[in-house]
Amino acid sequence: MASEEAATSCASIPAGVGDIGAGGKVGGQECRGREPSGRRNTCHYFSRLVSSLEAEREREAKMSEPVKLLGSFGSPFTHRAEAALRLKGVAYEFINEDLRNKSELLLRHNPVHRKVPLLLHGDRAIAESLVIVEYVDEAFDGPSLLPSDPLARAAARFWAHFAVDRCSRTLFKALWTPDGEARRGFVAETKENLALMEAQLEGKRFFGGDEIGYLDIIAGSGLAWMPVLEEVAGVERSMIGEEEYPALCRWREEYMDDEAVKACLPSRDQIVAYYAGMKEGLTLMAKSMQK
Repeated sequence: MASEEAATSCASIPAGVGDIGAGGKVGGQECRGREPSGRRNTCHYFSRLVSSLEAEREREAKMSEPVKLLGSFGSPFTHRAEAALRLKGVAYEFINEDLRNKSELLLRHNPVHRKVPLLLHGDRAIAESLVIVEYVDEAFDGPSLLPSDPLARAAARFWAHFAVDRCSRTLFKALWTPDGEARRGFVAETKENLALMEAQLEGKRFFGGDEIGYLDIIAGSGLAWMPVLEEVAGVERSMIGEEEYPALCRWREEYMDDEAVKACLPSRDQIVAYYAGMKEGLTLMAKSMQK
């Protein structure tokens, strides 16, 4: 298709544009043995134009395909995917999975991990929350979540992995480990990690600048609910006090107050009820992570 349209376009180029005229002249200049570079360049231009239009049509067709998100209530991982979709302005259908009785749809499209969140975009399935956020950012129009600068983009990914691998894991153990020497060690490590995250907000409203971005979504999925989780866990003194971490506390409030984010955050009472019912299981899980 592209080559046919390009050939038609080239055939319609008027004589004198890249053509060799009578006497072997182009524009009055001798041109013996020279190729019609103007015609060749114009052909390349039209070929690139056709390819670009076809790519744009294909992109628009993909964007119009239905989007479904399989997730579960109270999951910070599901929140990441939902927040990305809402911040990009993508319409989607949310399917709440019963993790004790997983659907055939989830098992068929995520046979490796069999976990949520799972994004279905047309006939394509995307698993893992960080991967989903990046896919949504690249596949749909809307405000960019990752920075355009390669160094800034690499830094956002680095700190996102830090938030997931270091902050979230240590914070989980600090929350749900019973009081004792082990918990005091997890609390100290959590505070060290939070101090490092606090430093990344110096002079910035959000981690990515003036608007919510990739790292805000990844970090916010855990830190946004931290005061509520501390209440359920029975923590007497908050690990993220405003005096120690003023930038993080201010950022957390602004993140949760964003309209797109707020739309996919459960209410405080819902979170309290949900995690209170899971407290015993979470305590056992924290204990198993220490082995």
